[in-house]
Amino acid sequence: MQSVYRWQTIPRAVRQWKRCPTRMGFEPTRAEHNGLAVHRLNHSATSSCAKSRRLWCSSSSVPNLGLKMVDSQYYLPNEIGVAALDCTEAFRLLSPQEKMYAHYLSRAAWYGGLAVLLQTSPESANIFVLLQKIFRKQTPEQLEQVATSTGLSSEEYQAFLVYAAGLYANMGNYKSFGDTKFIPNLPKDKLKALVKASRAFQDEPTEMEALWDSCSCLLYSLEDRQKQLGLGKKGITTYFSGNCSLEDAELAQKFLDSKKLSAYNTRLFKRDKEGKACYEVRLASAVQKDCTVEGECKSFCGSFTFEGKEFTLKRGDYAPLMEKVSHYLQQAQAYAANENQRKMLEEYSRSFTFGSVDAHKEGSRYWIKDKGPIVESYIGFIESYRDPFGSRGEFEGFVAVVNKAMSERFAKLVSSAEVLLPELPWPREFEKDTFLKPDFTSLDVLTFAGSGIPAGINIPNYDDIRQSEGFKNVSLGNVLAVAYATQKEKLTFLEEEDKDLFIKWKGPSFEVQVGLHELLGHGSGKLFVQDDAGKFNFDQSKVTNPETGELVSSWYKGSETWDSKFSTIASSYEECRAECVGLYLCLNKEVLSIFGHEGQDAEDVVYVNWLSMVRAGLLGLEFYTPESKSWRQAHMQARFVILRVLLEAGEGLVGLEEVTGEDGKADARITLDRSKIHTVGKSAIHRFLCKLQVLKATADVEGGRALYDCYSTVDDSGAHNFIRLRETVLLRKDARKMFVQANTRVSGDGVELVEYEGSAAGLIRSFTERFQDDAEQLEADLLKLCKRDAPCFC
Repeated sequence: MQSVYRWQTIPRAVRQWKRCPTRMGFEPTRAEHNGLAVHRLNHSATSSCAKSRRLWCSSSSVPNLGLKMVDSQYYLPNEIGVAALDCTEAFRLLSPQEKMYAHYLSRAAWYGGLAVLLQTSPESANIFVLLQKIFRKQTPEQLEQVATSTGLSSEEYQAFLVYAAGLYANMGNYKSFGDTKFIPNLPKDKLKALVKASRAFQDEPTEMEALWDSCSCLLYSLEDRQKQLGLGKKGITTYFSGNCSLEDAELAQKFLDSKKLSAYNTRLFKRDKEGKACYEVRLASAVQKDCTVEGECKSFCGSFTFEGKEFTLKRGDYAPLMEKVSHYLQQAQAYAANENQRKMLEEYSRSFTFGSVDAHKEGSRYWIKDKGPIVESYIGFIESYRDPFGSRGEFEGFVAVVNKAMSERFAKLVSSAEVLLPELPWPREFEKDTFLKPDFTSLDVLTFAGSGIPAGINIPNYDDIRQSEGFKNVSLGNVLAVAYATQKEKLTFLEEEDKDLFIKWKGPSFEVQVGLHELLGHGSGKLFVQDDAGKFNFDQSKVTNPETGELVSSWYKGSETWDSKFSTIASSYEECRAECVGLYLCLNKEVLSIFGHEGQDAEDVVYVNWLSMVRAGLLGLEFYTPESKSWRQAHMQARFVILRVLLEAGEGLVGLEEVTGEDGKADARITLDRSKIHTVGKSAIHRFLCKLQVLKATADVEGGRALYDCYSTVDDSGAHNFIRLRETVLLRKDARKMFVQANTRVSGDGVELVEYEGSAAGLIRSFTERFQDDAEQLEADLLKLCKRDAPCFC
């Protein structure tokens, strides 16, 4: 999905896919002092996985070795916000056929979303199964009595519920927005006591003991490498086996490029064979045979030699889950509203059956043609934000219902696009030859399966389709409605006089930013390409680089894409470009009028939009890791870059100072001179945005990296000590909200909507009831998949 604002939330070398980020992620809305949690942790909780298993995990009694201070960023606080996504009215208005269609699409999405457990960490699937078994036998309310009898305080039991809800909401034990690990905020021995006292353990003690032993060490471990997702020594990933390095990822990408295959639905496993490195590229598919099978034109599987290394392409990753996805997509076909939907689902099903990205691309073409559906959906291996190399997609699927009133505003924005695009600060030659007007709708989410829920999406992510055939934009209205609810006393880093205005206009301003970011941010800009036949899509004898005044001298060649060229910075760079487009064009009165803002209200929307961006840039420091000098979240890095650009503009446009808070602790204050937004601010974004687009269009990787890395630098020199400011941000940060989603179930000839309360317990119940029909088989499949790959990650 093209970058959006991802809630809970990097496209890289997708090589056949577009992979410009496609969704917008929310920045944190609150930051208060969380301090340090004091945990009585077992030593095994801070030992490495392999070492812990050898020394501690087999022991039924592990001594506590004193108090261990744990940074609050590694647990979820008991007071974390949990909100129910309301889709009652939207679902009620659907016809019986549309409800059936939405139901089966939702089933496909939920089962596919379980693959994220296997894409996140080695232990995530085992923890998920452990929780499912416990809560299938006892509801959170029933288990509370057991917790009390085993010595847990009410705060400790709530901490357990919050942890469980967090694992479900993130589809793993790493935060989907920021990629840091979170552990239970209660002592390990007390959690173990609760597990052993549960009815699930009493009924199946041997199985539950083995399940606890399989994940309990990693569940609590905060070894340096296990604190965040990353490749090699920088963190944990299951997109690659544990012995893979960046060099291995680059070699595998070259191999896939040579086969004209996308990495999106793959994982890479490196093995030693007679002293030589061999690579297995595993494709996600229901079919596990590596030969040509019925319904497939040809098989691309087999063994190959590439640059002196052995590569094997195999099918069958996540096979039981992909089988479920294909099954429910076939069920949904019977209720499709038109031929485009039927063909779309047929191609999607073929994609998940055989592991074919080409089939998914065909399905996406039919999806683009399906204009203005009542029930909108998309499903697949979409976003590469969490792949350390940036080319492998995380599974997600959404089903949503169109909000007609809000969609009318977005339709007006689409109609104005051809007038607005020439206002962007690059020459006409750097814009697409033709603007392909997309669908742009506001949707109320019924189902969003994956690691988190965005606020807006721009898809598909295939460069060739986006450049010549089109795309769609969606804004998720019921997500926006609850994501920005906040209280004045919980707003950080703003002047008191700004807070009321911020609360009033944050939602409306973000709605404008999402629209511009998705439609004219990700939807704008040309890539200069020379195809395999030597044909150029621009006149290389006339087009000049506005930054140098010389003829354009670099471009994309053959199968090269934006992601394959810019790799590890592609996602955040593109998010930054789209954010800058939003800031730049929100100054246009016609745009503001489309969204119903006139006069002083319009000026307030502009002010709050820009103020939100500079504040988000400061908040983004939470997602920077000084030890590795790396960013963990594409959108927040992009916003920090914009903050740096606006600070550099000078003339008092943006102020950032360190202060002492009313609590006597370190604090910071951000100011924005609204009188200079249309002059100093606009000029700064104009210059920076032009540079971003020119470097992107001309495939100037060296120049692009130099520019983006410069503004991404976090250090303690210069006018602002960003290292120290980061500590202040961490001191006053707040956890992101979690969303509770409804379930659907067939009842007689109709479909019922089952809703849950907006609490940790409600979120838990929604998941335990989501997979009731085949819970035991599903759990067995997940454990089998996890066990098969476990040796690869040690």
